Amino acid sequence: MSFLLLQTLNGLASASSLFIIAAGLTIVFGVTRIVNFAHGSFYMLGAYFAVTLIPRLFDIDRSFPIFFAGVLLAALGVGLIGVLMELVLLRRIYRVPELFQLLATFGVVLAVEDLVLKIWGPLDILGPRAPGLRHAVEILGHRFPAYELFMIAMGPLVLGLLWLLMHKTRFGVLVRAATQDREMVGALGVNQALLFTGTLFLGAFLAGLGGALQTPKLAANPHMDISIIAEAFVVTVVGGMGSVPGAFLAALIIGQLQAFGILIFPKITLVLVFLLMALVLVLRPWGLLGRPEAGHGRVVLPEGILGLKPFGPAERILTGGLALILVLLPWVGDSYLTKVVIEVLCFALAAFSLNFLIGNGGLVSFGHAAYFGLGAYGAGLLVTRLGVPMEPALLATPVIAGLGAALFGFFVVRLSGIYLAMLTLAFAQITYAVAFQWVEVTGGDNGVVGVWPSRWAASREVYYYIVLLVSAAAILVLRRSIYAPFGYTLRGARDSVVRADAIGIDVRTHRWVAFTVAGAAAGLAGGLFAFAKGSIDPTLISIPMSIDFLVMILVGGIQTVLGPLIGAAFFHSIKDFFMPLTFYWRLLLGLAIIAIVLVFPRGIVGGFESVKARVSRAGARQGGERAGA
Repeated sequence: MSFLLLQTLNGLASASSLFIIAAGLTIVFGVTRIVNFAHGSFYMLGAYFAVTLIPRLFDIDRSFPIFFAGVLLAALGVGLIGVLMELVLLRRIYRVPELFQLLATFGVVLAVEDLVLKIWGPLDILGPRAPGLRHAVEILGHRFPAYELFMIAMGPLVLGLLWLLMHKTRFGVLVRAATQDREMVGALGVNQALLFTGTLFLGAFLAGLGGALQTPKLAANPHMDISIIAEAFVVTVVGGMGSVPGAFLAALIIGQLQAFGILIFPKITLVLVFLLMALVLVLRPWGLLGRPEAGHGRVVLPEGILGLKPFGPAERILTGGLALILVLLPWVGDSYLTKVVIEVLCFALAAFSLNFLIGNGGLVSFGHAAYFGLGAYGAGLLVTRLGVPMEPALLATPVIAGLGAALFGFFVVRLSGIYLAMLTLAFAQITYAVAFQWVEVTGGDNGVVGVWPSRWAASREVYYYIVLLVSAAAILVLRRSIYAPFGYTLRGARDSVVRADAIGIDVRTHRWVAFTVAGAAAGLAGGLFAFAKGSIDPTLISIPMSIDFLVMILVGGIQTVLGPLIGAAFFHSIKDFFMPLTFYWRLLLGLAIIAIVLVFPRGIVGGFESVKARVSRAGARQGGERAGA
């Protein structure tokens, strides 16, 4: 009985920490509708600020009030950084499609990660323990840390303070109103810019507070942003996006699930949390205490960023020239360049398959790496565990990934907007957890090695042509389907589900087929990548890999045919270019991504199309003026 009580207390302490962090994320999303990946960076900065400030404050007085003052100062500093991000970056892109806002926050994540490395170094930094809370309290014959009891109390305290803020202040009333109907709040004359700035401050402050409070028991490290953001998303989604009480309830459930899940299901502890997230999204997409929105969730991608159209003469010349360069590349380039282009081709196919979903079908996936990873693991396990040759293993990869996509897609296509995107993230994390924890089969964190091509394809040049031929053929098939009746039907459903239903189109079935096809294509790309690298590991299914695919299509230009290809080449090449030059390549890459969002909010190809359209209009006006003269 006493052991169960201690586990319950551990779960409550974990729940309080999760709630404080996730509360800021849910408030920011509720008001701004931005899926803020930089929230994990705010949490990390809170921890680093605390381990820097508190020891200096202890020179004045080593007491608990001084410790807590240091925690609050750290959180305040992070809140001001949130304000800076809103003023300098987000305020400039509120009118661009929401996915580009997500891309901008991902650029911030990359930049902050390297700034942290530059300032504090790569080593873990232990924070000072809280004075007066360093001892253990005896509970039913067992000792329990006093600081954990303090953390248990902090959760309800923060919840109460947030309730007072939301119900007893004008700012809180506006936040709650904007969560329900942001457009109406703007129509009533409320200064939305000021409201958004205040919301970003509050969200960043809470994330920083959560990070600062962790320092007595968790060392600050440069990777803690990624480790926390997934759990924060789970709490936000399960509780209901925009619902602070929902976040508290979800944190309580997840805290207990983690505390007892490791005892009952030690092999699937990571799966349980995301399984809960998926279950809630399937049964109640708006969360436990959230409220349903019209259309079952705001559409993340606005309609018609760029219209799809067949290649014109310029595009045909460009494509032909690119094809010629790719064919001749092994003869004119060195072995390293060939290796890089092999990887670019694999990523280009995966990115194109994601663009097929988003640009063509309006289905935003935050977990496309799941199918890339399924293909890679399928090929790797067939070759290393069953001794299957490369050829049938490679043929099996789209089947394996397609089956996974069909299974997940059956549930995914029943949702829309942000709920659909979050469900894809949940399924991807379930896949990642299985790959990470099923050590006997997948090798766990070590992955699988020895995934090499057959002897006849072992040379880099031969395998390059295999990848070029297969990826080009798959991209052409996807492109052909875009302009086939199936593709037009998907775009019709993307632009108006109501109209598509009215004329008898089975929207759900079409989307399910599209999801399956895109997953199969991504799996084929994963299989090609596995044989190119010779090994696989769970990072191929991780959140950063899914975000990389999103970055590729957004940087290149969504809803364009060439966009994913240009984006994949740009993203991977610039990463490969920066990495040898400096240890802080993520900073440069993050700044490059932010610059592209600010300068080319439609991506590289979209920006080129916009410039070309302006030139054409200017030429037409000049021609009209000369004719009139």
